[in-house]
Amino acid sequence: MYWLQKSVAILTGSVLLGIGVNLFLVPHRLMEGGMIGIGLLATYYMQMPTGLVMILISIPVYVIVFFYDRRLFFHSFHGMLISAFFIDILSDMRGWNLWSTSFSAVTGGVLIGMGVGLMLAYETNTGGTDLLAQFLARRYKLRVALLIFLIDGLIVLCSTQTIGMERMIFSLLTIVAVAATTHMFSGLGRPLPPYTIIGPLISRKVDDNSPRSM
Repeated sequence: MYWLQKSVAILTGSVLLGIGVNLFLVPHRLMEGGMIGIGLLATYYMQMPTGLVMILISIPVYVIVFFYDRRLFFHSFHGMLISAFFIDILSDMRGWNLWSTSFSAVTGGVLIGMGVGLMLAYETNTGGTDLLAQFLARRYKLRVALLIFLIDGLIVLCSTQTIGMERMIFSLLTIVAVAATTHMFSGLGRPLPPYTIIGPLISRKVDDNSPRSM
């Protein structure tokens, strides 16, 4: 049952990623962080497929994780391949420039965050920096959404000279939306904690001879 839920989460998350990137970010040449952001830069300036670039750049990170956390490696590798596939297969949406830059920045970020969060909830990810963030979070007990936000922010800030100040500001809005939504959705796969009762349960026998308040 878990593997069925995980498969649905990976497929749903990958489709959301593909829509968020292609329908909202690319038409306005906005950036995202992580490997998606690096893939977008390759798309904007070298016309290379975003998903393919994600796979190529993620390989060194997967090699490192393979030697230190085999379980995370085997749970994550297919998530990276499927998400990269959907980002490239839905690339026809890039010609649909339907909304304003501000709306696209937030909506694209929310969709990407939902996709990443769903995958993280079932112990997989899109590879690259998401994998690195999950690896560090597992080893050092940190919040994975916060790590993704910090890494994504650094990549977007480094791209300022390439995309310009205005697009950089909107791209920062995107990664804030990604981080917030990732944090909300990454806990969906976890079981709810059991109810706890605070204090002892005291049974009290009423004496028939004791006075009763009216």
